[in-house]
Amino acid sequence: MASAPQPGPTGTTGSDQRRAHMEELRRAEQARQRRNRVLGIVASVAVVAGLTVGGVLFVHAQTAQSENGGTAGSAVEAKSGQDGKNAKPGGAGHFTTGPDGVRTWQGTLTRNHTTDPVTYPMEPPVGGDHNPVWQNCNGDVYTAPIENEHAVHALEHGAVWVTYNAKAAKADVAALAEKVRRTPYTLMSPVADQKDPIMLSAWAHQRSVSGAKDPNVDKFFAEFVQGAQTPEPGAACTGGVDR
Repeated sequence: MASAPQPGPTGTTGSDQRRAHMEELRRAEQARQRRNRVLGIVASVAVVAGLTVGGVLFVHAQTAQSENGGTAGSAVEAKSGQDGKNAKPGGAGHFTTGPDGVRTWQGTLTRNHTTDPVTYPMEPPVGGDHNPVWQNCNGDVYTAPIENEHAVHALEHGAVWVTYNAKAAKADVAALAEKVRRTPYTLMSPVADQKDPIMLSAWAHQRSVSGAKDPNVDKFFAEFVQGAQTPEPGAACTGGVDR
C-alpha cells in the first residue's frame, strides 16, 4: 500500500511548494511586464515632448530669422527693421529751412529694413527705410554712384554724406574728397540728378554749399558728424558695402 506524500519542512507538500514557486515566478513576470510598460510610456512621452519642444523652437527660430531679414551672423543689422515686404516709402513730410541755411525734414522718416528699392521724397535722401547693410562711411570716397538705400543706412549711423553732380567744379570735388578722407563718419559720391552742384546730407538734415571753401561745410560737419540727430550713435561705419 502506497504511503501518502510527506509534508515539507513547513507542513506543505512538494506539489504545494512547486505551485507556490510557480505563482511567485508568475507574479515576478507580471511585475516585470508592468515595469516595462511604464518605462515604455515614459519613453514615448519624452520623445513626444522632445519633438514638440524642438518643433516650437524651430518655428520660433524661423520666425525670428524671417523678422530679422536674414540669417544670424550675416553682415547685416537685424535690430530696428521690419521685413522688406512690409516696408513703406522713405516717409511723408517736407523741408523747412532755418536761418543758417540748413533744411530740416518735417515729417516721419521710417527706419524699416528692406532689400527692395525705396522711393524717397527727396534727393539725395536724408532718411527713411533702407537696406540692412550700410554703406561704408569711414571717410570713404566713391567716384561712382552708390545705392541710396545703403547710404541712408550710413546716415542712420551718424554719417554726413557729401554729394555732387556734373555742375560741381573739379577743384571743389577734389578738395572735398580730401576732407572726407580725413574725417571718420563721412562719405562722398556723385548724385547726377540732385538740384544743386554740391550738397551735404545727414539724417533728417541737408544743405547746399557753394564750394569746398564755403565755411558752411565745416559748420555742417561739426554739427552733424555723429551729431544729436543720429538715430544710432556709435554704430559701425565699416564692414558694410564698399562700392
